[in-house]
Amino acid sequence: MTANLQTIETPDGAFTILADERERVLASGWTADPDAILARVRRAPSSVTEGETDAAAAVLAYYDGDLSAIDTVEVVQDGTPLQLDGWHALRSIEPGHPLTYAEFAALLGRPSAVRAVAAICARNAPALFVPCHRVLRTGGAMGGFAWGVDVKRSLLAREAAA
Repeated sequence: MTANLQTIETPDGAFTILADERERVLASGWTADPDAILARVRRAPSSVTEGETDAAAAVLAYYDGDLSAIDTVEVVQDGTPLQLDGWHALRSIEPGHPLTYAEFAALLGRPSAVRAVAAICARNAPALFVPCHRVLRTGGAMGGFAWGVDVKRSLLAREAAA
């Protein structure tokens, strides 16, 4: 599999996208370091080139106020059936309406699996497109975020204001 890697500037800093030859996002995040993005995928592409991705336009539209622009970008992730279900469910969380880890576990039909759903969020490779930032600790605390709590706070504020 070959992939393109593109870095764009956002109000939250550099954002890098790794997309396969079919323009499906494999990984993304707030960094300009390609190795940090490649480390997020289970199976690295056989070759990676720098180039443009279709997904970059969706990121820019998101930051311009079209929060739904990221929803139609296709993503590909490898994982267990529970992880795949969790990543799919993350895409159903509406902007401005974050869930707690307990609520997210209940959404998956596994109310006692709070730690498992936290791990699903932590292992999410295509950040923003699969909006794991929309899951909070009980009581609304930010919790962790692979790309930093400041980025998570900024994304949630942007979505709450819309």
